[in-house]
Amino acid sequence: MERSKAKELAEYITQQLEELGDIRKIPMMGGYIFYYRERIFGGIYSGGFMVKKTKASRKYMPDSIARPPYDGAKEMLPVTIIDDRELLQKMVSEMFSELPEHKPKTRKSDKK
Repeated sequence: MERSKAKELAEYITQQLEELGDIRKIPMMGGYIFYYRERIFGGIYSGGFMVKKTKASRKYMPDSIARPPYDGAKEMLPVTIIDDRELLQKMVSEMFSELPEHKPKTRKSDKK
């Protein structure tokens, strides 16, 4: 996905989810990784906006067909409800308890 298109999409998704609060995104390798309350729930990849496969994401997007966002990655679901703000917010909110906790990175100087 073109960098300017990815940035535009990232801003749109952020606006769609702003009422949840505590949403952040970080640019990564031409796309974006999205966090909700410091847990990664999805990202923008060459194929568009995708979220982790969870019971909640499958419930809200039963028509979405899982595929890896890039070679060697775990399968994710392409988001089919991106324009439905209310459903998107409900899905992300319900996904939270199914997502792994964020593990802080350990600096090399901290390892002994």
